[in-house]
Amino acid sequence: MKSIWVVDDDQSIRFVLEKALARDGLPVRCFASPSEVLSALQDDSPQVLVSDIRMPGSSGLTLLAQLRERLPQLPVIIMTAYTDLDSAVAAFQGGAFEYLPKPFDLPHAVALIRRAWQEREREQAQAPAAAQPPEMLGHSSAMQEVFRAIGRLSQSHVTVLITGESGTGKELVARALHKHSPVAQGPFVAINTAAIPRDLLESELFGHERGAFTGAQASRHGRFEQAQGGTLFLDEIGDMPLELQTRLLRVLSDGQFYRVGGQHPIKAQVRVIAATHQNLEALVLEGRFREDLLHRLNVIRLRLPPLRERRDDIAVLARHFLAASAKELGVEPKRLGEDALQRLQDFPFPGNVRQLENICRWLSVMAPSQWVRAQDLPPELQAPAPGLAAANPGSDPAAASSPAAAAPEWLALFAQDAQQRLQAQDPHVWDELIRRCEAELIRTALAHTRGRRIEAAQKLGIGRNTITRKIQELGLES
Repeated sequence: MKSIWVVDDDQSIRFVLEKALARDGLPVRCFASPSEVLSALQDDSPQVLVSDIRMPGSSGLTLLAQLRERLPQLPVIIMTAYTDLDSAVAAFQGGAFEYLPKPFDLPHAVALIRRAWQEREREQAQAPAAAQPPEMLGHSSAMQEVFRAIGRLSQSHVTVLITGESGTGKELVARALHKHSPVAQGPFVAINTAAIPRDLLESELFGHERGAFTGAQASRHGRFEQAQGGTLFLDEIGDMPLELQTRLLRVLSDGQFYRVGGQHPIKAQVRVIAATHQNLEALVLEGRFREDLLHRLNVIRLRLPPLRERRDDIAVLARHFLAASAKELGVEPKRLGEDALQRLQDFPFPGNVRQLENICRWLSVMAPSQWVRAQDLPPELQAPAPGLAAANPGSDPAAASSPAAAAPEWLALFAQDAQQRLQAQDPHVWDELIRRCEAELIRTALAHTRGRRIEAAQKLGIGRNTITRKIQELGLES
């Protein structure tokens, strides 16, 4: 069994920690200097390392940097005197698991080290899952069926219809079908038919000739021509206008099309994959979708399960999204505590995988420390999950259906603001609301610490450099 390594030039600190950890059943090795640690690494490695920040010959920060190169997943706890708080906060941003101010409360120190130990054990147990290629993730039986279907279709040019709720990853499946198909060397071209104005969609799909309509000053290739020799992905096919459904049906039937205003047919050497979150059969009954086009598209149908039907995948997806967000932001990935992970696995995720990804982005910015607990999760996960209240006798179904109804007044106002921005299609809604939240958090922390930035950063669980940068970015200097 790997042990906890304690490195400190102060013998009394080493003695106290060694005895306390041993009483707690944790194996310990002690070192008086970083050079002893580096020598020991030739034959062994620790499960957790606890290091003082200032030692003769070399510092804990230098040792931290060397360990990050050799053992990037190793949890390192930096011990520091209060006078070294600047360095400790910098170390935290440099990859330390946590820092422990001296003089420390011994039970607190042992609890912190045990938490690092448990987190390391959990990461090691999940290492095979983390090594899975990120093209598509999923261990659940529902996703294994999807993977098997992609495999069966790998040598086929057949048209595929992908169905599933919004946010389930239909485009990812379409890309996987293309990547593992005979036309993988050709282009993959995607178009969301619901996102393009009705009067422009025909030209977007089929292109146009010069002078075909006002403003057509030059000929233009449409998506069918751009996808020649590859795959055309038609997302949200259920929103395609009826007159364009007729043109699409003709392309699928005849294998050729005309540009808008064109006189010469163009051969369509394209594999078509379509996707929708709607019930096309119901749209056919309502007269909003052509039945013959449905039959043309529905050669092979792949149904993507919603996230609530594949809860076993939530943990691996969350770790993947947290790592991706951290890489994007240039910070250390957050880690999910057991209570936070359980809360995620209990949540119904009406927005499916896309909602989980957004939550992980939120945590990467807003969670106060590297270790995410249930209370650190965003507001929609703090209220009872939709449907839980219905199980309680006497509960109000109308109130249960609204997450904001169970939230504090400020959160309801925040949700109302977000809703208005979303309805107005504000492209900056995420940036603006996160900016306001960050600004208010920093103002409150600075007021609490009477303007002492380092102390405010410590209480918020962020680094000194981070709070300085945020104060400048948010215009809080005054």
